Amino acid sequence: MKYKVLICTCIAICLSIAAYGTAAYFTHEDTVTNVIAAGNVKIRLQEWRIPEDGGEPVPFADAIDVMPGTEVSKIVSVRNVGRQEAWIRIFVDKSIVLAQGVDGDADTSLITVDLNRAYWTEKDGCYYYNQPLAPGETTEPLFTKVAFSGEMGNMYQHSKALITVKAQATQVIHNGTTVLEAAGWPDAE
Repeated sequence: MKYKVLICTCIAICLSIAAYGTAAYFTHEDTVTNVIAAGNVKIRLQEWRIPEDGGEPVPFADAIDVMPGTEVSKIVSVRNVGRQEAWIRIFVDKSIVLAQGVDGDADTSLITVDLNRAYWTEKDGCYYYNQPLAPGETTEPLFTKVAFSGEMGNMYQHSKALITVKAQATQVIHNGTTVLEAAGWPDAE
């Protein structure tokens, strides 16, 4: 009988040791610290003009005197100055501030731009660059000229035409296969 008790005790001890080893195997714990660096999406809006005498483009000046029926050189593009590929979109807002003392409703349709539809797609009031923009590259211009209709009458004398351009970018990686599928755009405001 003592022999049977001894064998049962040995078996119980062996099973306890095996169970402890199994429990230790399943409860192993370790700590690892991972460092994840975020990408860098950064762009620069570029506005240039070609001087009247020709030559190389120069930065666009804010105030230019124009007459109805003329065109002004204004080249708008975006340069990727970040480290990641980016999807690009541009908002263009036209407005006319009538001269002091002039009453009436200004017609912004009298001001047009020569949109580059080969490289840009319009959707919901924005112009989207069709290709991802690699670091260091510049988009094809959205437009190169601003035209003032010959139908602009005396009401527009001494008025100011404003063409406000705002560019935005979002990352390309894991963000749609086309610019129109991309998400994460900053607010349009």
